[in-house]
Formats: sequence, C-alpha cells, structure tokens
Amino acid sequence: MTLEIEVLDHPARACGAMMVGAAIGGGDVVLTGGSTPKAAYAEFAEAVRIVGLDLADTTFWMGDERCVPADDPRANYRMIKESLLEPLSDLTVPCLKRIKGELGPDAGAEEYERELVADGPPEFDLLLLGLGSDGHTASLFPDKPAVGECEKLVAGVPEAGLEPFVPRVTFTFPLIAKAKRVVVLATGESKAEAVAKAFGPAAKPDPHVPSSLLPGKVKQLLVLLDRPAAERL
Repeated sequence: MTLEIEVLDHPARACGAMMVGAAIGGGDVVLTGGSTPKAAYAEFAEAVRIVGLDLADTTFWMGDERCVPADDPRANYRMIKESLLEPLSDLTVPCLKRIKGELGPDAGAEEYERELVADGPPEFDLLLLGLGSDGHTASLFPDKPAVGECEKLVAGVPEAGLEPFVPRVTFTFPLIAKAKRVVVLATGESKAEAVAKAFGPAAKPDPHVPSSLLPGKVKQLLVLLDRPAAERL
C-alpha cells in the first residue's frame, strides 16, 4: 500500500486530468457523488473535447447511489449525467453502468453485483471517492453494517448516516480494494477534522471513521485536498 497526500489549489482539475489518463485506451473508472467530484467531471469533459479523446472503449461505474429515481435531484446519476455525459452528448458517449437505486437498497445492490461479476469484477484503473464530515466514504457510514462487509461486493444501506437520509447502494471495501488506484477528493474547512482522523499523522484504522480503513485495504491511495481541508494535518 502507498499513501500520498497532495494539497492543491485546484484538486478537481488534477482529478479531471487523472480521469483523462485512465480513460486513454479504454479504462474502467469508478465515479462518486459530491460537489468536488462534480467539478472534476466538468474538467474531464472539457479536456475530452479539447484533445478529442475517443471514449468508445471507456467504462464508467458508480461507487454508490441514493435509492431515489434516476432523475431525482438527490441521485448521483443525475449529477453525473448533467456534468459529464450531457456535455459530451455530441461525441462518443462512454458506457456508464448505472446503479438502479430506485430498486431499493437490497435489490439494487444485488442487481449491480450481478452486473459486476458477469464477466468477472474489473480491476478498476481509477476509483474516485469522496469524504464526508463524519468520515464516511462512498456510502460506508460509521457504525453501519456495510463497513464490515467482507463477502458482498455491493451492499444495500437501509439507513444513511448523513443527509440526505435515504437508503443507499454502495461498493464495499472488498470491491474498492480491487482498484489499481483510489483517489479521495476532499475540499473545504468542514472536511478538515475528518481528513486528519482518516489520513493524519496520528490516524489509525477505526470503523467509526470508515475512510481511515482505506490505507490498509487499497493498493495505491492518493488524497487530493485544498488548503482548508488540509489545515489540521
């Protein structure tokens, strides 16, 4: 395992560039929700247009989803569609494997796991994650059973630990661990305490801070921060 932390003026721009690198030649990239990833997707879409990147062989996956209709404002899919897919609609649109959150947490998780294992789970080239102020990542919330899931690749989360309080479907740590590289995006002062607990000098694996479990589980971990999010490191 390797852990790198980078403090940047524009983490989203750096993430967008990494997405371009993963997509070149056709890669499997896992997307996440949140405002900073949304900005990264916009940077990626702009770069794709500038360089004329062919995304025909690129596959995007979703690391988690809220159990709401696909067009609901709370849906990660809707955000991804608006910030990434629609700006590229006149080009070759990449394949996006959507989590069907509208099926509910258990049925949605079972359906997505079946899709993932149909040809064997991909070894994702790049997997993006956010970081909540409570230390959660994907939809792996403190003290929820999905944090300790060891067998399922995708789990239903009947009760979220943070707003919006709707059920979720999420990648589990065994599936996250299959990625070649995992990137955590966190910006803003409200994330500083969680960043320190998860990745600071005194951080240790703690299921009450799910993100703190990442360094011991993944091959390569890069944490991209802005200065306010890094102020307690």
